[in-house]
Amino acid sequence: MKDLPALTRAAADAAADYTDRVHAKLAAVVAPDGKLDAAVAEREQHLLHGFAWIATLQAALDASAKWAQRMDDEGNLGEIEALALGIGFGEYCSQIASGVAMSQNEVIRPSAFALEPEARAFADGEAVSQLIAFASSTTNRAALARRLADGERPFEGSGDETLDMIREQFRAFASDRIAPHTHKWHLADALIPLAVVEEMADLGVFGICIAEEYGGLGLGKMAMCLVSEELSRGWICAGSLGTRSEIAGELIGKNGTEAQKAYFLPRIADGSILPTAVFTEPDTGSDLASVRTRADRQEDGTWHITGAKTWITHAARADLMTVLCRTDPAVSGYGGLSMMLAEKTRGSEDAPFPDPGIDGSEIEVLGYRGMKEYALGFDGFAVAESGLLGGNEGQGFKQLMQTFEGARIQTAARAIGVGWNAFDLGVAYALDRKQFAKPLIAFPRVADKLVMMVCELLMARELTYSAARHKDRGERCDIEAGMAKLLAARVAWANADNALQIHGGNGYALEYEISRVLCDARILNIFEGAGEIQAHVIGRGLIANRLNR
Repeated sequence: MKDLPALTRAAADAAADYTDRVHAKLAAVVAPDGKLDAAVAEREQHLLHGFAWIATLQAALDASAKWAQRMDDEGNLGEIEALALGIGFGEYCSQIASGVAMSQNEVIRPSAFALEPEARAFADGEAVSQLIAFASSTTNRAALARRLADGERPFEGSGDETLDMIREQFRAFASDRIAPHTHKWHLADALIPLAVVEEMADLGVFGICIAEEYGGLGLGKMAMCLVSEELSRGWICAGSLGTRSEIAGELIGKNGTEAQKAYFLPRIADGSILPTAVFTEPDTGSDLASVRTRADRQEDGTWHITGAKTWITHAARADLMTVLCRTDPAVSGYGGLSMMLAEKTRGSEDAPFPDPGIDGSEIEVLGYRGMKEYALGFDGFAVAESGLLGGNEGQGFKQLMQTFEGARIQTAARAIGVGWNAFDLGVAYALDRKQFAKPLIAFPRVADKLVMMVCELLMARELTYSAARHKDRGERCDIEAGMAKLLAARVAWANADNALQIHGGNGYALEYEISRVLCDARILNIFEGAGEIQAHVIGRGLIANRLNR
């Protein structure tokens, strides 16, 4: 396709114009007096969340258009990149113009905003119509499928030699030390071996974003993305081990006292302290303002934690818990919450929670194994006087909010890795398995699934990397990080579901790895902000930005 960067740029700009029209229509409903009406926004969730999804696809188009221009400038925009971009762009433009799936049975269409004529005009525009036609071409899809079958993949270079070396290093590590054993560990519901955790620590996984002065690598979120993506391509649990260290490191690095930083950060970075995040409660879910677990200050200055927490990952093996709890019961909502740095004894198989004042029961799960999930009960669990993060009460929620951008970017990166894992399994099976005397990949419906896996991964990847670059520049990116997580989670699930479909009945058998990847992919649309919560936050944030212009 001639001058693809200019064509994709024009299409992305046209999508932005159409999204602005949706934005204006929605604002008239949820903010009729120039101020967001929270009750109306909740009542009109279909519109608000639909707008968030449209804006997310538009942001992915924008990020991918910038990637196309960079690739062209560097001489790396080859045939496979052009095919993947053209098909991906055409598909997302078509969805924006006709209907975006928020879930398997919830579709937001232009008619919801009374924008049918504007949607047709968008689809009929010169650049967009060319790309939609390109995406629907059986010839183009077959051409990309042939290249994928031959082992070609769209260019992955970042333009930064250090980052590219990091990707290569962790891809090799995941391929050699993780992937060959993953399915065995999953079926046994076994913890990832400590020997592997120690190897990951030696590679710097747990200190990627921790400052060098505290023993970390001092790298940014872009490096963290690449490490998370490649480890998750081997197994989501390997990629997720670093998430807890990332959250704890950011909490302490941004908010801790000098003594807390000096003590905890080097130990988190070298893996001698494995942290876990202890935020969620049985009856609160995403409603953190309703947290009831309390920490009471004792006469000697120490704190005692009492209450219940749930869905705590890697809790038994962890050495440090970052616990969100209420230190001032007289203050309701977020204001009475504080963050505790609660050290504990690392548990064993025989004694998972050996300390007094804490007990836990395992929550058996479909996937996302290797670390185990727990419901925890605290009954006067003792925390040192110095355990109050930053030394200030009532700051817990604000401190936690500062980690949301990084955590969601990392979750998006994990989703991309899982999506690639699903593609790897799907394409291998489609090449190897024969039906009616030819490989499965020879059938267009199978090939098209694989083609769309790669096209969507490319676009979700570029949106995720864009958010990471914003974060590394010190720019606010909460909305873009949320968009990256929202889209990447959908892509990971779609890829896993389609890869299993390619396997047919064998995909439903536990012995085939795709059965594990399907279970692993499903969690991505739930943790770090369920898709519905994420869409609500994105929609409200974009409306607020419009009102504040």
